[in-house]
Amino acid sequence: MIVRISGTGQFELDDSGVRELDRLDTELTAALHGNQEEQFHRVLAQTIAFVRDHGATVADERVVGSEVIIPPEDVTMEEAQQFFTDEGLMAPLPA
Repeated sequence: MIVRISGTGQFELDDSGVRELDRLDTELTAALHGNQEEQFHRVLAQTIAFVRDHGATVADERVVGSEVIIPPEDVTMEEAQQFFTDEGLMAPLPA
């Protein structure tokens, strides 16, 4: 899966990384919908760090669409709404 961190770049996650991203996405979405700003920013920082640490950087010359776009760490709660659907940043994974 190709994941973009807004303002940073794209990363490719393997299947195990996608599962962890899904778990973090669930936490992020709950914090956003619950208007828990401190929790939201804590989990957002964890999500960005996870993608950077576990994803393979997509070369700038490789043009591919992103399946997930993660907002930057300094995003406001209002701005974050633009990145999320009711389901989160990404569609739920099959069980």
